[in-house]
Amino acid sequence: MASSSSLGSSIPAPEAVQVLVSSLADESPMVREASMASLKDISPLNPLLVLDCCSAVSRGGRRRFGNMAGVFQVMAFGVRALDKNDIDASYIGKLAKIATAEIISSKELNADWQRAAASLLVAIGSHLPDLMMEEIFLHLSGPSSALAAMIQILADFASADALQFAPRLKGVLSRVLPILGNVRDAQRPIFANAFKCWCQAVWQYNVDFPSNSLIDGDVMSFLNSAFELLLRVWAGSRDLKVRVSSVEALGQMVGLITRTQLKTALPRLIPTILELCKKDQDIALIATSSLYNLLNVSLLSETGPPLLEFEELTVILSTLLPVICMDNDGKEHSDFSVGLKTYNEVQRCFLTVGSIYPEDLFSFLLNKCRLREEPLTFGALCVLKHLLPRSSEAWHNKRPLLVDAVKSLLDEQSLGIRKALSELIVVMASHCYLVGPTAELFVEYLVRHCAVSEQDRIDLERSQAKVGLICPTELRAICEKGLLLLTITIPEMEHVLWPFLLKMIIPRDYTGAVAMVCRCIAELCRHRSSYNNNMLDDCKDRSDIPNPEELFARLVVLLHNPLVREQRATQILTVLCYLAPMFPRNINLFWQDEIPKMKAYVSDPEDLKLDPSYQETWDDMIINFLAESLDVIQDIDWVISLGNAFTKQYALYTPDNEHSALLHRCLGILLQKVNDRAYVRGKIDWMYKQANITIPTNRLGLAKAIGLVAASHLDTVLDKLKNILDNVGQSIFQRFLSLFSESYRTEESDDVHAALALMYGYAARYAPSMVIEARIDALVGTNMLSKLLHVRHPTAKQAVITAIDLLGRAVINAAENGAPFPLKRRDQLLDYILTLMGRDESDDFADSSLELLRTQALALNACTTLVSVEPKLTIETRNRVMKATLGFFALPNDPIDVINPLIDNLITLLCAILLTSGEDGRSRAEQLLHILRQIDQYVSSHMDYQRRRGCLAVYEMLVKFRMLCVSGYCALGCRGSCTHSKQIDRTLHGNFSNLPSAFVSPSREALSLGDRVIMYLPRCADTDSEVRELSAQILDQLFSISLSLPKPLGSSVGGDIELCYGALSSLEDVIAILRSDSSIDPSEVFNRIVASVCILLTKDELVDTLHGCMPAICNRIKQSAEGAILAVIEFVTKRGAELSEANISRTAQSLLSAAGHVTEKQLRLEVLGAISSLSENTNEKVVFNEVLTAAARDIVTKDISRLRGGWSMQDAFHAFSQHIVLSVLFLEHLISVLNQTRVTKSDPGKGENSILLSETQLADDILQAAIFALTAFFRGGGKVGKRAVEQRYSSVLAALILQFGKCHGLANSGQHEPLRALLTAFQAFCECVGDLEMGKILARDSEQNEKEKWINLIGNLAGCISMKRPKEVENLCKIFTKSLNLQENFQREAAAAALSEFVCYSSGFSSTLEEMVEVLCRHVSDESPTVRCLCLRGLVKIPSVHIYRHTTQVLGVILALLDDLDESVQLTVVSCLLMILDTSPKDAVEPILLNLSVRLRNLQISMNVKMRADAFAAFGALSNYGIGAHKDAFLEQIHATLPRLILHLHDDDLAVRHACRNTLKRFAPLMEIEGLLALFDSHRINSDHRSAYEDFVRDFTRQFVQHLSSRVDTFMASTIQALNAPWPIIQANAIYVSSSILSLSDDPNILALYHAQVLGMLVGKMSRSADAVVRARSSLAFSLLLKSTNLISWRAARLDQADSARKGS
Repeated sequence: MASSSSLGSSIPAPEAVQVLVSSLADESPMVREASMASLKDISPLNPLLVLDCCSAVSRGGRRRFGNMAGVFQVMAFGVRALDKNDIDASYIGKLAKIATAEIISSKELNADWQRAAASLLVAIGSHLPDLMMEEIFLHLSGPSSALAAMIQILADFASADALQFAPRLKGVLSRVLPILGNVRDAQRPIFANAFKCWCQAVWQYNVDFPSNSLIDGDVMSFLNSAFELLLRVWAGSRDLKVRVSSVEALGQMVGLITRTQLKTALPRLIPTILELCKKDQDIALIATSSLYNLLNVSLLSETGPPLLEFEELTVILSTLLPVICMDNDGKEHSDFSVGLKTYNEVQRCFLTVGSIYPEDLFSFLLNKCRLREEPLTFGALCVLKHLLPRSSEAWHNKRPLLVDAVKSLLDEQSLGIRKALSELIVVMASHCYLVGPTAELFVEYLVRHCAVSEQDRIDLERSQAKVGLICPTELRAICEKGLLLLTITIPEMEHVLWPFLLKMIIPRDYTGAVAMVCRCIAELCRHRSSYNNNMLDDCKDRSDIPNPEELFARLVVLLHNPLVREQRATQILTVLCYLAPMFPRNINLFWQDEIPKMKAYVSDPEDLKLDPSYQETWDDMIINFLAESLDVIQDIDWVISLGNAFTKQYALYTPDNEHSALLHRCLGILLQKVNDRAYVRGKIDWMYKQANITIPTNRLGLAKAIGLVAASHLDTVLDKLKNILDNVGQSIFQRFLSLFSESYRTEESDDVHAALALMYGYAARYAPSMVIEARIDALVGTNMLSKLLHVRHPTAKQAVITAIDLLGRAVINAAENGAPFPLKRRDQLLDYILTLMGRDESDDFADSSLELLRTQALALNACTTLVSVEPKLTIETRNRVMKATLGFFALPNDPIDVINPLIDNLITLLCAILLTSGEDGRSRAEQLLHILRQIDQYVSSHMDYQRRRGCLAVYEMLVKFRMLCVSGYCALGCRGSCTHSKQIDRTLHGNFSNLPSAFVSPSREALSLGDRVIMYLPRCADTDSEVRELSAQILDQLFSISLSLPKPLGSSVGGDIELCYGALSSLEDVIAILRSDSSIDPSEVFNRIVASVCILLTKDELVDTLHGCMPAICNRIKQSAEGAILAVIEFVTKRGAELSEANISRTAQSLLSAAGHVTEKQLRLEVLGAISSLSENTNEKVVFNEVLTAAARDIVTKDISRLRGGWSMQDAFHAFSQHIVLSVLFLEHLISVLNQTRVTKSDPGKGENSILLSETQLADDILQAAIFALTAFFRGGGKVGKRAVEQRYSSVLAALILQFGKCHGLANSGQHEPLRALLTAFQAFCECVGDLEMGKILARDSEQNEKEKWINLIGNLAGCISMKRPKEVENLCKIFTKSLNLQENFQREAAAAALSEFVCYSSGFSSTLEEMVEVLCRHVSDESPTVRCLCLRGLVKIPSVHIYRHTTQVLGVILALLDDLDESVQLTVVSCLLMILDTSPKDAVEPILLNLSVRLRNLQISMNVKMRADAFAAFGALSNYGIGAHKDAFLEQIHATLPRLILHLHDDDLAVRHACRNTLKRFAPLMEIEGLLALFDSHRINSDHRSAYEDFVRDFTRQFVQHLSSRVDTFMASTIQALNAPWPIIQANAIYVSSSILSLSDDPNILALYHAQVLGMLVGKMSRSADAVVRARSSLAFSLLLKSTNLISWRAARLDQADSARKGS
């Protein structure tokens, strides 16, 4: 301990702390943070020293020290850490003076350093409150710029330590009050805040010590004086901040002053507070909080009566009411929590007043409600809602008054008042305030606001000034919730709600609330289930309740929209079930069965939206429900009454409301059940009168209603329509005139004609079939429909088209019902439809408006209907229809809900045309092919949706065609035999016995199967699964049809008939699999389809398919193109023997043309694969000739180097060269071409004729093509190319490699052509012999001119060759061994580069290896450093089976080269040493172990990071040999390098880190310290984070000091030496490591030697280092050293200046 004490006294701890304090002003934030952390760590150990150092630097103030805030923070921390025994009042007083002096030195306020200085004074106050206050009091007298700061410190101290401050309040007030009068406005908020904090401290003290009263006469006097000043002067300041802070302080002071003074102050204080209540929310919250304190003290005092009468309170209350509105007004513009707090404070104020003056407050609130001033009324209603449950007893007798007041507000337009009123009504109902008729009035009020719609919201926002930001949606939600609460939770309201709520269903204005009303009625009925028999009586007792017919009519129509909010349809259906007893008795059972089905349909709105026709389906269900209900009732009087109810309810719906359309239909279905013709006629007149035919939905609803009536009263309906038509005669005449005047338009006539057309159409649709023929003939025959063609509006056109379609359907229905008749002027009707489509021939099909699309969809549907009826379509009309409609396949896919039905209608139309076209088999087949070829452009389109449409159309037509061939056709599209089928009538068409069968039924040849197959077969490989499935079905249909038709003479299928049917069956099996399992592999499916098609095609069809393959292969859909290629390969593979030379030639031309057009590489290769397959399975010479001819033509006519996607012929050559079978054949063909024709051209001066010249030119072109083909052949890596160079492989390769150096030398001088030529030859060679990897190496690095890169390239090539052709290695090694003796450096370098790589593959030839080792060892002294490096690399790569014989020799070379002057050689030597040490025997390494260790240690400080990393790693590898006799010596080397390893463990370079980690793990067993093994395997050593490294260092130094104390001295010496390392991070590491050792060591000698030295160096680093990381680690190191448990004596150290100053004082 004595030594430790003496050591501690010698430690320059004060200087260290001074440096740390100085570092608080460092420019680096990292250093400042580290210094702050260190000072906080050591402050509890010697707070006085820290305070001394801080006070020393603080003497110069901010001008001399840049971070006074940090200094004061440290000082505050140190003061808090002081022990009571260490507190020296005089010293602490000096610190206080430093802080106050700094504060008063500036006029700034609330700066960071001021806050820090204030925190120091507050910390001093926690120990010596009187001293701190006296210091502050010194600066309170007289003028001072920091007066406000001193007051703020007192306020902070009161908040931090109320129990110490409160007893000293008198002293504070006695000094503060005299200066209050001179405080400027800018400082007054601080003083006022201080008074608030002081008063709060007093309140807290009184709570903790209620028996000790601090408020004596003096304090009360002071408080009264301050209160008066704040009230009379400050609270009236013009500065808003002063007023607010003063009011906040006064709010805390009112409970501490005398009642007398308070009463006197009220007249002035209250208006001041109320004025602030009118400000923004933040100020209003302060004001209302102060006001609550004031009211609480004034009214609820236990020492006397209330100080305020209610009349005096009215001003306060009137001011507070608008504050509620302000809260409601600002929810979206400020913090909602502030508004809510303000609202609660206001309610607390009212509750306080109400507890003293309940009746007066009630009257006051009612009066405010009657004033109709929005803010006051809204606030009063909110207060009533809040106080009603709390004052129910006091206000019990006031219920009528409240009810009257609320009733008077029911017509208010303000949304805010409506909201508050609605909430108040619910609260009143819950306390039984609602009884009698008034209750119904309030319920109706809630219902009215439950019906607020979006349009109402817009109108309300435009028409009124709102209170708050209440939106109608929020109001509606509140009223709905309130109405439901009245129904469910308040039993007393049941008698009010029933049956009154039934009345709420009928009014038009309450339509939006019907869902909630029905829900409430259902709840009431559920509760009244025990006495349901009284329900009808309750309704009959009141005349104002609607009768059952009116309710039923209203509710049925309101069922229309199933997606309306609150599930209105479901609620209505539920209510109908409950109200069934009110209707005729026999309806109950029917509804119990039917209504659940309807509820199930609309139960899931989201699922319902998925069905685009859900609304139409639902409306039909409603009409059916009504019709069946009327059938069940069977009471004509009740039905008539219901009809009258429907008639009356037209007033409830606007014409543009879709409910109005449904109302038409409801009345129409009702009239269908009535036999009274006069009644029906009257209702029809009424219906037409009420309808607004300008609105399409209303017009359609009217037409459907007329149609429903026509089912029973056709003549009545037709008479009405005729009257309407007669009355618009003038309009028709005007329409005729408009043809001559484009400016004349009449929209009204459009609407009338559209309505008439629809009504005629639906009348025909629903009318009895037996009587409809004459009516339709009259309608069409009089040409009346032509009058409707001039409509212009899209909806009018749609109406006319729909009417024509309905006429056609009526004809079809008549045929179905056994009354067929032809539709006269059918072609003319088709012309009408095409005209109404509004499409000219010049129009673009891809550009259509939404309405036009809908019109076209309807027109297509109508065309289908007309085509399907008799008489048969003429050819002209048929062609016109197709020309006008086929282009719709190109329409874009959006909007999908309109486009999809349009396409479906188009496909249906085409099928109908096919079914009704042609007189015999050939004409039908021609018509089919004509349509299919028109659709081909869409089947092969690059757009998915167009392909789907085209394939679907083809499939549907083939299905119809197949049925037509088998069983005739049906106009209705029935499959198989049906009553409508029309077989070929031989008697009608004459006797065909003398005609070929093709004229009776289509022949197979007429189907052009070859052309069709190549069109659809590739689609079976399409990317779209639907297209694939459809295409397979198309092929199935085609071959099914073909097998059922007569075959042409002389034709043969690719097998017998049984084989064909088997293939067809297999195809159908594939289709079945596609339908059942969509996850099946598409390629497998396609292969099976192709196999089946290959069997099913005849020879001629096969030839046609192959000849037409080019467009299919060039298709833009890659998968389809690949499918076409696979099909061609399959066809020529299986049936290529059937092809003639002409067929082969033409097929090859098609494939070559396709290859030229295809630019995508992979697809082109597949095409070339098809050509190869054609060559392999047919006559290859024909194909080769076609290829060479095409290549020659390209060479002459094209720039083959610039072709997009590359030259296809070159790809063809590559394909042949890589083909297993064709490679030899193609090479032989090329050789034969070369043998036949000389390269040297004939001399043109010899007089050959033009034919000979052209032949010669052609031959030369083919020869040139053959040369290109041969070059490409070598590059393609064909077997023939390999055989051609096998005999000279070694010589060629060696020559190429030896030339690399020379060519690169020429390239460096600017001559690049030799290198390019060499590289071209080498690339061709690599491709020829199949060394693709070698080719990649060349392509990657061949043109790099830097020596290292081309040397590495040669090594890479040698390695690649050794792997690919090990048998060639020995010959190559012999060649390169001799080449090392060449004179040129570049030749020796190239040879050494190759030999250094080949040597590792030379294990199979010992004699050659010995020669190689001898030559390599001889040339390690070569004049070229590159040769030296390469030879050494070669030596260490000797195969493992031979390396043992040469290890000693190689290690000797390495040891010699470690001292080489060239750094690149040294780096190579270290890396080679790492390699050979893995396999070296001990007897070879041990003699040079120490020499290697010493030399590696010298390289560990290299600036080259790779050198450092390898040197550390190699040193670690030597640990395998540091055992036995050399263990102790090597262990000394370990300990010598151990500090360096620890320091570089967190090197900047990641490779150095890894090397050091691995080396340490290797050393751990040799050091024989148990704890190190676990430490070196921990996650900390493997982490790259600084914190983990420092934790590791702490653990390591602890183990090191404990187990290796004798080596601490040398370790510290090495570490201290590293403090001057060239790397800042190593300096920082050395600082931390040395500090860690010293902090853990208890060896007095070590501490005596190094502690002061390290501290001194740390001081120097902190002062002089330019690196922030070094300064930051130095700061943390100070903390480690000074916190050491062995160094205790410094904790009593003080600065000399501080000691002398204390002694002097």
